[in-house]
This record gives sequence, C-alpha cells and structure tokens, in this order.
Amino acid sequence: MPVDVDPAALVAGLVTLLDVEQIDVDLFRGARQPGGEGRVFGGQVIAQALQAAQRSTDAPKVAHSLHAYFMRPGDENHPIVFRVVRDFEGRSFATRRVIAMQRGKPILNMACSFQVPEEGFTHQDTMPDVPAPDTLASEAALRRAMTDRIPPEYHRVLLRPRPIDIRPVCPRSWIDPAPGDPVQAMWFRLVAPIGDDPALHRAVLAYASDMGLLGTGMIPHGVGWMNLKMQVASLDHALWLHEPFRADEWLLYAMRSPWAGHARGFNRGSVFTQDGRLVASVAQEGLIRQRG
Repeated sequence: MPVDVDPAALVAGLVTLLDVEQIDVDLFRGARQPGGEGRVFGGQVIAQALQAAQRSTDAPKVAHSLHAYFMRPGDENHPIVFRVVRDFEGRSFATRRVIAMQRGKPILNMACSFQVPEEGFTHQDTMPDVPAPDTLASEAALRRAMTDRIPPEYHRVLLRPRPIDIRPVCPRSWIDPAPGDPVQAMWFRLVAPIGDDPALHRAVLAYASDMGLLGTGMIPHGVGWMNLKMQVASLDHALWLHEPFRADEWLLYAMRSPWAGHARGFNRGSVFTQDGRLVASVAQEGLIRQRG
C-alpha cells in the first residue's frame, strides 16, 4: 500500500458506508460510496441490506443466511432506501425481508434468517492446501506493476487504495486473461481493525463475498469484465454464515464454477479462517453475456 495512504481511514470509510441510518421504524438509508461512479457494487447493496435486517432483530438471534435477487443496477448518484418486513418471529428463528429501493423502484429483494445460537452435530469440508497470505503479492501491488498496460480510463477504479487487502493465490491478467479451470482462491482481510461488533464483521464478509465470484465462471472462456464485448452482472446471491469470524483477520475465499450456459454462470464459494474453520458458504448466478 502506498505510504501516503492511511489504512485506518480506508477501513473507517467502509464502516461508514455500511452503517445504515434509521429514518423510521424498519426503514433505513444506505450511504453512497464517496467518489463512486456508474453502477453500485452489488456487495455494497447486500451488506447494507443485511445491516438493515440486523438492526431490526434483537439479540440473541444472529443472522445465519441470506438470499438476494438483483433486479436493477444501483445508481451511485443516489442513496439506497431499505424497507424491512418482519415476516416471522419465533423462539428460535426469525425471518426478515428487505427491499432495497432507489427513486421509488426496487433494485434488490433479500430474505434473511436469524437463529438463537445452539449446539448440534458438526462437520465441515477441509480447507484447500494453498500458500499462506504472507507469501503472496497483494492485488493492489499486482495492479500497480501493470499500470502501463491498464487503459487510462480504468486507472482511477483499478488503482485506487481499497479497505480490503486481497491476495490472489493464482493471479490472472485483467487485460488478456488466458482460459483455465473454473476455480480460483484468494485471501482477504481488512487493512485495519474494526472492533468487536460481530454484526459489522458479518456485513463486511457479505460485502467481500461479491468480489471475484462472478468472474470464476468466465475463466474457462478466457474473458473478463474489462472485455468490452462482455455484459456482466450479478443476478442473485446467497450467503450462509456458519461460524464466528473476524473480517480483519485473514480469510480464504475458495471459488469454483460448476456450470455456465444460456448467458449465465453459476458459482460457489467457501470461506475459511487461516486455521481451517469453514465460516461461510456462498452461491451466485450471474449474467455473462457476450455481445456481438
């Protein structure tokens, strides 16, 4: 990271972005990304919707899953309003429905389930055997190393400092990606601590879970989102939160795409702590349309 960049300030900016403002009962407003242009990052909408659902649910119930559908692209020129519907409130579980709106039109619908923590049977997948994060180059450093190959119109987006440090296990070129197996993995963590609020750590993971996943389905075809002939967008997103974790400690995001067809790609992801605990699972279908 450049020496003139304050990691704590970057992370504080993300925390502020995800800290939805309550404007009425079960009605919240999500801030705009400062300096954002064009389409809102899908992970931001998911994370803010999760925060709105969490703000409407009392402890000890904890979010354990969410299922979201993207309907319209969000516009960075406007804030997002989140309306929460309390569909169910039981002794062990609660269900919330969140409608994200801009200028009177829904851009995302999300269902979120909460549970009072309890004990039960346990098992999990084994974490992939990959190099440790400290042995890998950061995505930011990889991008700076190829500045002369990045078109100038992408410099501000691709080269700006980010609050999440990403370390790809097998880096791919954003300019001319080569075809490969539909799998990838990356380590990620916040560049500075954020305190001990578990709800905030869950929101940050929801935000990060939209990073890289959609691109996994394009790897076999040697294309990427910078290809001007590609129309790429998330269609839906599901996240299951299995175990407690910290988003300011290293997490491994292992992704694979078992299928693509009909201009859609389906992708799955697993999130592990550095000591091998499976803390979250992700599934997403996205539009990967190649235009003439």
